Amino acid sequence: MKIKRIIPNSLTCANLLCGSVAVYMATQELFLLTFALIIAGAIFDFFDGASARWLKVPSPLGIQLDSLADDITFGLAPSMALMCYLKPVIGWWSLIALLMAAFSALRLAKFNIDERQTTSFIGLATPPNAIFWASLVCYLNTITLPVWAPWILLGGSLLSCYLLVSEIPFFSLKSAGKEKMHIIIFSIGCCFILGPCATIAIINKQIAIAILAGAICILWYILYNFCTLRHK
Repeated sequence: MKIKRIIPNSLTCANLLCGSVAVYMATQELFLLTFALIIAGAIFDFFDGASARWLKVPSPLGIQLDSLADDITFGLAPSMALMCYLKPVIGWWSLIALLMAAFSALRLAKFNIDERQTTSFIGLATPPNAIFWASLVCYLNTITLPVWAPWILLGGSLLSCYLLVSEIPFFSLKSAGKEKMHIIIFSIGCCFILGPCATIAIINKQIAIAILAGAICILWYILYNFCTLRHK
């Protein structure tokens, strides 16, 4: 077996390992490490598909393995982070957050058989959803929330479940052509978000504020898509 055939699946397995450890870190309420591992998983996820295309070694096994890894890293890990964060406050109601893992699996299965999603997405992709929740939980764990806020977060997780399997179009950051302008506008918006967050984080010596920028950027991505692409 040529070594180049092993590379994409090895990267996918690295993604899966990051997700598995992220789940454990979430159960230990180490949310900063959970976030970092999800980001690492996202990097591996990007390069496994890219390497398969560059090396011209795509395989049915790789497609199935990629979906399994993504559901752990971008479905179960952020769901566990939210559940573990909410459980001390609202008890077993926090288990509702795990629905995101199930809906992430459904979204990934739909993606594998939906020929419309070759250059863009129908429904929110699992990586941005995971980054949003992991980033948000990491920040919220450093502050005190009012008693009603956990229920808002739980409702937000249900909204995420809907977005994952919705028919709302979302552009892909890998897109080209007519989608390129959307990527440029989104990137400019992210710069305006990241700059102030990073500055405040440095002034206050609070890394969680910088990490919160991830959640804000994903919220900007969702709102931008909803406003510009939903009625295409």
